[in-house]
Amino acid sequence: MNDETSKRYSASGYDLSPLPTVVYERRVKDLTPEERRVLLASGTETPFCGGLLDEHGVGTFVCRLCALPLFRSEDKFESGTGWPSFTRPLDPDHLTRLTDTSHGMTRTEIRCARCQSHLGHVFPDGPAPTGERHCVNSVSLRFMPDGARADHEERDA
Repeated sequence: MNDETSKRYSASGYDLSPLPTVVYERRVKDLTPEERRVLLASGTETPFCGGLLDEHGVGTFVCRLCALPLFRSEDKFESGTGWPSFTRPLDPDHLTRLTDTSHGMTRTEIRCARCQSHLGHVFPDGPAPTGERHCVNSVSLRFMPDGARADHEERDA
C-alpha cells in the first residue's frame, strides 16, 4: 500500500503513485477482454471502431484503468487515422514514453504514468502548437464530461 511519504505527484498536482495492489487487481478484473488486450498487452483496437472517435463533448479523457486525467477535449483533433488523436497531454508527467520497435518500425509508445496501461503511440506529424499526434485507443480512455466524477473514485474511496 502507498502512504503519504511514498506518493509521487505530477507538476499539475495529480497523484502518480502506483495504485494499491488490491485496487489495481479489482480494476483489472472489471476490464472487458478487449480492454485487457489493449491496456495490459499493448494491443491496438481496429481503426474507425473506437467509441470515443466521435466524442466531441467538453471534458477530460482519463485512463480507463486508473482514472488519471490524460487529455483535454480542447486538444482533441480529427487526424483521419481512425483513432482519437490529441495535440498534447493534460500534463506531460501523466504519460510514460517508451521506444517501440515492434512491427518493423521504431515508434514512441505512450503509457499511463500511474498504472502503465498502454494508451497508443505519439508521432511527430501533428498540428500546432506541438507538432505531435498522440494517437490513442478508445478502449484505453474514458471520457469524463466537465463536472463529472470518475466511478472509480466513489467505489475505491
